[in-house]
Amino acid sequence: MSAPNRKYKDSVFVDLFSEDEKAKENFLSLYNALHGTKLTAVGKLKNIRLEQVLYMAFYNDVSYLVDNRIIVLAEHQSTINPNMPLRCLEYIGRLYETLFESKEKYSRKLLNIPTPEFYVFYNGEESYPSDKTLKLSEAFIENTTQANLELTVKVININRQNRHPVLENCQTIQEYSIFVETVRKWKEIDPQNGFEKAVEECIENNILREYLKRKTKEVINMLLAEYDYETDIAVQRAEEREIAFAEGIERGIERGIEQGIEQGIERGFSEGSYQTKRETAVAFKRLGIDIAKIAEGTGLSVEEIEKL
Repeated sequence: MSAPNRKYKDSVFVDLFSEDEKAKENFLSLYNALHGTKLTAVGKLKNIRLEQVLYMAFYNDVSYLVDNRIIVLAEHQSTINPNMPLRCLEYIGRLYETLFESKEKYSRKLLNIPTPEFYVFYNGEESYPSDKTLKLSEAFIENTTQANLELTVKVININRQNRHPVLENCQTIQEYSIFVETVRKWKEIDPQNGFEKAVEECIENNILREYLKRKTKEVINMLLAEYDYETDIAVQRAEEREIAFAEGIERGIERGIEQGIEQGIERGFSEGSYQTKRETAVAFKRLGIDIAKIAEGTGLSVEEIEKL
């Protein structure tokens, strides 16, 4: 069962780095932290995020064209999906399609394309390394010394206790990490009003203060939408497990009946008594087995079985 193709509200992560009025400033700060640069010209940033209508494989994604690079960011608050390189390969293919016209790809002149970079920011509750590189080649059925196609995704653990350097060099991502931590805490303490209290605490503690004061209602709605999305996915996975379990039981029962029939027929033959054959036929009739099959298995006539 696949997840329904619904359009969800943007997450706080996406809004903060892609959609908000100060998103470009926030993104550039994060870009500088990742690359050790000091770029300041937000006007040169181009937001090239794919619309969900076009591409649903990513949920929390941010994409910019900057400094001759395509930077794709994603956030994960659950287990890291090992298929991220494959998903990024699909994603970058779609991005290149939107950046260049079809006729340009068939030109005799070499088409210069921006260099892609992929980052996943992990802030889930499971233990995870400070940073880790996922490679597309790790999924290849046959390993070769030099893959003809490679794509790497850098996963960075931004949980505060992890103290990754990017947190020290980018205040926005550091405060966002604390915000997520606070939301998680309050959702556990007060499931009914946890989001509101988390936002209030962050404002009081000067965590994303300007952003949260300006967009309190929108942020709470985004948190609710994120929670609904995660719950929906969890329910779907639980339903898939239940369906698989039920199908397994059903197949087991069917196989058990088949084996019982086979064993019953074998027993009827081995004992060879007419009475045993009649008793076997009666039992099979109660199970709703076709009379012709009972006759074939027991050696009794159809007329005899019908009278039983």
